[in-house]
Amino acid sequence: MIHQTEIERILKGLPGSIGFYYACPDTGDEYAYHADQPFEAASVIKIPIMVEAFRQMESGLLDRNRMVAIRSEDKLPSCGALTYMHDGLQVTVMDLVTLMIILSDNTATNILIDLLGADNINRTMRNERLSGSILNRKLFQPELSAKGIQNYVTARDMATLLNKMMDGTLFSASASREMLEILGNQRLNGKIPFFLHPQGIDVAHKTGEDDGITHDVGVIWTEKPQIMCFLSYKTDTPVAQRAMQDIARMLAEQ
Repeated sequence: MIHQTEIERILKGLPGSIGFYYACPDTGDEYAYHADQPFEAASVIKIPIMVEAFRQMESGLLDRNRMVAIRSEDKLPSCGALTYMHDGLQVTVMDLVTLMIILSDNTATNILIDLLGADNINRTMRNERLSGSILNRKLFQPELSAKGIQNYVTARDMATLLNKMMDGTLFSASASREMLEILGNQRLNGKIPFFLHPQGIDVAHKTGEDDGITHDVGVIWTEKPQIMCFLSYKTDTPVAQRAMQDIARMLAEQ
């Protein structure tokens, strides 16, 4: 049984708003703390984008090996690698998906939103019963952001996707497995995996961050795998990040 009282004490002591969801499918244990509250998604929205990419690839609507040229006007600042590569670089759709997740590549993300269609991404989230998550805009659209137009996710919604991947029921067993493998190759590992990787415990996860925002959602591959989803808003990000690290270690050691 999880340390629910201690986890709740940690969460209640954090500044700002916190959303948290925990589940261990093997035991049926779960714990929710503001798990249905929508939070500004930051880069966690990239999980539903990946899911839609796999839906279209599985249904034959999109060729995973289709080549895409990276143009100068596609390049976005901050996270990722493509913005630093030469104009005209050719990458595959699967390269875009992989870079979007493991390096949180923002250029890859916006290209994928255009390829997949925002309406399709949102329709798939609705079809997967994600009640509080929505893609309202591409990344780095300051004029929309200034109007309060943001992307949103909930902790429970992200856990729903992760659980379906673990069950092998998100489109197909092979697609589910490949999505978890991509999440497992994550290079940004300062949150949930911080104390776990040195112990040899793998984590399949996706982070997100912005001013006053720090997120991490994923699967902790202990003997009985555990889903942990942590979202925050208007928080002290170093304090919240340490809380994530401590809770993840607590879960792994129980």
